[in-house]
This record gives sequence, structure tokens and C-alpha cells, in this order.
Amino acid sequence: MAGTSSLLTRGFSTLSLGTHSISPILKPSPCSPQTHLGHGSTIHRRARFAVPGPTRAGPITVRAMTASFGSRLEETVKKTITENPVVVYSKTWCSYSSEVKSLFKRLGVQPHVVELDQLGPQGPQLQKVLERLTGQHTVPNVFIGGKHIGGCTDTVKLYRKGELESLLSEAGASKTES
Repeated sequence: MAGTSSLLTRGFSTLSLGTHSISPILKPSPCSPQTHLGHGSTIHRRARFAVPGPTRAGPITVRAMTASFGSRLEETVKKTITENPVVVYSKTWCSYSSEVKSLFKRLGVQPHVVELDQLGPQGPQLQKVLERLTGQHTVPNVFIGGKHIGGCTDTVKLYRKGELESLLSEAGASKTES
């Protein structure tokens, strides 16, 4: 549609209404069906969007793309665990994460580490994606050879059973030079 303005909105990725920009933030007073904001802008109670300029009916296109952002993060996680033999999703302050990273260091393996607390607002979002993919909401979240291993307890348990090193070898995790 030529001349259509789009804006990222809460709950929708884009909402187009004729040639108007739409803001999802402004809400009308519950006491009136519409509120005038000045400069010709009107908030309609049903629509709950501010529409600058004179109000007129026009085609509305709503494309739900909230899942798209989560899907992109999910694809990023899948790509990361596919391209790296060992991946640890971690937080810098977490003692369990430190224990797993130390274990890999002692074994001479350099994992690909993603520090969730260093990613800003994307960190908690990425942790939610990991929870959706693995069922685990805690860190560390360990992957070897593209397979979810679990957390610290699971990784240490595999080490004590003598199974961790063979998993690392099968995954092609290269030993670092000391």
C-alpha cells in the first residue's frame, strides 16, 4: 500500500491505517468513547490507538509478528548450538556456571560461552527461548554436539560417570593448548 505508515506496536509488529502513523501507547479515558489530544489527533476507545490528523475510515492491516522476534532468537540459538561443539549459556555471577566453565577448562575444552547477563534486554528474552526449547529455566544451560546436556549437575554427573569426555570427543570439541 503506497503511503501507508507502519509502527512497531505492543502485541503487533505493524499496524497500518490508511496514511496515518499509529501509537499503541496512548489510551483513552474510560469515561468517554473518544478523547481529543489537540492538533487534530483523536484516540478512539475501541481501537486504543492515537491517529494523528483528521479521523477517517480506511483499510486496516494487522500482521502479528511478535512470535517472529522469538523465532529469530530461537533460530540464533539453534545456529549457535549447531555451529559450535560445546555451548554454555551462562551468567557471569552464577557459581554453577563458573563450575561448568572451570570443568571444561580443566578438560582442555574451550566452549562457546554466551553470558546472558551481558546481553542487556535480550538476555532474559534469550533465556525464555532456551526454556521453551529445553524446559530448563536456569543457567548454565549446556549443549554438546548440538544436544542439550542440562545444567551444572547434569554436566558434572556425566563427568563423574566418565561419559563427558567421550561426548566431547564425538562432538569434535578440540583441546586447547595449555
